[in-house]
Order: sequence, then C-alpha cells, then structure tokens
Amino acid sequence: MRRSEIPNRTRTGMDATTIIPDNEAERMAAVRRYDVLDTPPDGAFDRITALAARRFGVPISIISIVDEDRIWFKSHHGVPIGEIGRDPGLCASAILSDVPHILTDASIDPRSLANPLVAGEFGLRFYAGVPLTTSDGYNLGTLCIIDKQARPIDEAQIEDLKDLASVVTDQMELQLSARRAVGHAKLMAKEIDHRVMNSLQFVSSLLTMQSRSPDIGEAAAHLQMAANRVAAVAQVHRHFYAGEAAETSCITFLRRLCDDLASILDREVEVDGDEGNVPTRLIQPIGLLVNELVTNAAKHGKGKISVEYRRVAGEQLLSVCDEGDGLPPGFDPAAIVESLGMRVVTSLSQQLGGELSALPRAGGPGACFSVTFPKNSTH
Repeated sequence: MRRSEIPNRTRTGMDATTIIPDNEAERMAAVRRYDVLDTPPDGAFDRITALAARRFGVPISIISIVDEDRIWFKSHHGVPIGEIGRDPGLCASAILSDVPHILTDASIDPRSLANPLVAGEFGLRFYAGVPLTTSDGYNLGTLCIIDKQARPIDEAQIEDLKDLASVVTDQMELQLSARRAVGHAKLMAKEIDHRVMNSLQFVSSLLTMQSRSPDIGEAAAHLQMAANRVAAVAQVHRHFYAGEAAETSCITFLRRLCDDLASILDREVEVDGDEGNVPTRLIQPIGLLVNELVTNAAKHGKGKISVEYRRVAGEQLLSVCDEGDGLPPGFDPAAIVESLGMRVVTSLSQQLGGELSALPRAGGPGACFSVTFPKNSTH
C-alpha cells in the first residue's frame, strides 16, 4: 500500500497544517493490533536506538509510534521525553511515504520550518527517519536519528538505517506472533478443560443411572457416592479454570464451589472466613481438598456442613466440620490407610505444604478436619 501527502486533509481539533495518511483509519487499526503504545521500556528496542546513535555518531535516536494526536516513543536514546505532539515535518511526515524522510538542515528545509523542535529551543537541525512498515504495508512510526547540527548522510548510511528499521519491525512481528501463540494456547486449553469437565459430568451421570438399576443391590450406595465425587471434581475443575489471574479470592471460590456441592450432595453447606487472595496455582488443590472433606462429611456426618477459611499471621487455615457423632477415640487421619478419602485428603494437604488434623467440633457433637498451610506455599 502506498501513502501520499494530502495537505488539505486535517484532523479535527488539530492545527490545519497537520497532514495525515489517506489510510489513517486502517493504519491506526494496525497500531492497535501491535499493542505497543504505552508499553514499558524494552531492552531489545533500547539496544537498537543505542546502536543507531553510535553507528551514525548522533546524540539522539528514537523509535516512534505515531498515534492519533501524538508521537509516542517506544525507545528514546539521548532525550528524556517520552512523547511529543503530532506536528508535521518529522515523524508525522515520515509515515506518509515508504521512503526515508531526510532533512540534512531542517532550519532551511520548508518541510520542517514550522515544527516546534526545529523552530523552538531544542534547535533540531538534522533528521533522518525510516518508516516502520508492517508486513501488510502500514507505517506505524519511524526509526529516526537526530542531531542539533546540520550534517550530510550518504546512501550507504541510509541503507544501514533502513536495515535497523527492519530489525525493529521484525521484533514487533515476533512479539505479536508470540502474543497470538499464547492466546491460541489459552483458547485450546479452555476448550480441553471444557471437554474434560463435560466428560466428568457424563461419567457421573452414568454412575448415577447405574446405581438406580433394580439388580444392583448393596452396590447402589457406593455407585451413587462415586457419582457424587466425580460430579464434585467436575465442579472444582470448572471453577478453577474460570479465571486467568495470578491470584484469586479464596473465599469467593469456596462459596461458588460449595453452592454446587450442596446441590450435588443434597446437604446444607455453609461457608465463612476471611477475604484475601491466594495464588491461582493453589486453588485446584484447595478445591479438591474441600470437595473431598465435604463429601466425606456428607457420607459420615450429620446436619449442616461448615467450611471455614482463615488467615492468621503467615498461615492459612481451612476446616470442614459436620454435626454427626464425632470421631472415635484416638482417631489419626494419617493412620487410616484403608480409606480412599483420607488418603486423598492427606495427599492434597501435602501438596499445599500443610498439616492435617482431626478434632471434635467445638461447641457440640461432630468432627472437624483442618489443614494449616503456609500463606505463600511453594508446593
């Protein structure tokens, strides 16, 4: 795509001398596509501007992106400012053509006399800018070199500057491709997660139907418990993959999860506790642990099931209590090797770097299983 200067086209709210490309809407869409505006400094680009300044013996080198009403600097070597207005004569004019924009003495060049950097205290005299052209032909900005002294530039130097500009655009293309690859991977992961959850729910439904067969006998209760466990795991999976943040609210997660568990197990499950985020990587073992403890409480206990999450000093406390007959004397959860549920709970507690304990429920009959684990568990 070619660009041409159109002097009689103006931008609303800007000076009437401002000139813009005839494909400005499409060009700005390309700028947004690369998602580079207002991003933090990047060493890869800073090395390019430092190299350009050394190669050409100039004090200033800039990688600029031309926004709607400003010129933003992705990298600026030799100047402390990060952006300037979109005035004609320099970068704003350089993106209007596919060829380098060269001013060997800006003080006498009619194209730049009105630019504030030339006419003002800055005193710019030399400017050489090469447009940063995307693979589909849009000029995002420039790689430019600047001096306060007029100076010549030969064709070999211009070719070197063009090569450096190509390195800039190649780097931007690589970063765009990397972001797209990550986005595609996340999309695929979500699709896989969705299918896994659906498969778990399907298995749960099959187990439930099997438990209702008239000839199943005493195995019906075991099959229904297995169906409930699989359905609960599916809900843990669904809530775990609902977000992508590095941290998430533990109490909010537990409330959503326990609402589902209450429906699956047909039991009242109450959640209480402290607000506070935990690393997302801990949510899955926390969810599976609560799932197992609540399922066991529904199977062996009575009455309401209480889930509590507390944060004390550098530790977190997760407990599940029931209102049943309580624990037998000398009960040790680590010693109950014949129970699948206790083995699962012990394993998940270890994943959190925590300690599992079992005690009578305070204030009444029943049992409480608690796991204390570090706030910043690395397990």
